[in-house]
Amino acid sequence: MIIDSHCHAWTYWPYQTSNSHNPDEPGVPNPETHGNIDQLIYEMDRNKVDQATVVCAQIWHNPDNNDYLSENVKKYSGKIHQYADVDSNWSDTYHKPGAAKRLEEASEKWPIKGFTHYLDGNDDGSWMDTQEGQDFFGVANERKLIASIAGAPHHHTFLRKVAERYPELPILSHHLAGLKCTEKEPYENINNVMESSKLPNIYLKLSGFYYVQDTPDKWEYPYSNTFWVYKKAYENFGTKMVWGSDFPVAKLATTYRQTLENFRTHCDFVSEEDKKEILGGTLSKILSWARSI
Repeated sequence: MIIDSHCHAWTYWPYQTSNSHNPDEPGVPNPETHGNIDQLIYEMDRNKVDQATVVCAQIWHNPDNNDYLSENVKKYSGKIHQYADVDSNWSDTYHKPGAAKRLEEASEKWPIKGFTHYLDGNDDGSWMDTQEGQDFFGVANERKLIASIAGAPHHHTFLRKVAERYPELPILSHHLAGLKCTEKEPYENINNVMESSKLPNIYLKLSGFYYVQDTPDKWEYPYSNTFWVYKKAYENFGTKMVWGSDFPVAKLATTYRQTLENFRTHCDFVSEEDKKEILGGTLSKILSWARSI
């Protein structure tokens, strides 16, 4: 079984107009279909990917992304699972009082297996250890909602406090926690993220090779200069990693098939048994823990 741990689906390509994520990219000729759910399902079927956990992101042009995914979870029952966007850094409610209540409401409104929360890179992450943050993750733990967290390496200092407080709660860190292959000694960021491997409920998403590369050459498949970072992560996290495509954002750099083969074919330092777990076995167990829909 193969499960895509990190992908998106939007009714309108969010990066169509000027934006901070990809400021130099021109708009696409088909923004209504370039990143929609039908494109995702097509790529999954074409590449024999069985399931996907779709990360909602209510960014540019997509204020109703949670509703859109909710409708399609019903349409593709058992094939896609929804992580609702709750209080991410682009929202008006980011780290405002009442976060726990908003997460409760999200779990009641949508058929979600978990939630995603995008942290601001300028934050130190300490909000997660405030009473508001503790209550927020407490709801996730109580309601069995997988926590899919986007952030930077320095956020792991406080992410570990969440993991220690709620040891049953699975916490998935997007795109190897934002690590870069250009980091130099003493590897402060890499070492901080590797410290999180000691917590049994913190997982790394093996996604976004082009982010890890951290150079303008996003097209440079198979991103061999990033492999030392993935090998370091594998040595520490082992099968507590989960493969993800980052579709459709990945189309800015690579194909869906290449996101899969980047790991399956080119990460030859990973054993075949462990590859099976990272490609789907590990995430399947996490989804089994999560609440029933």
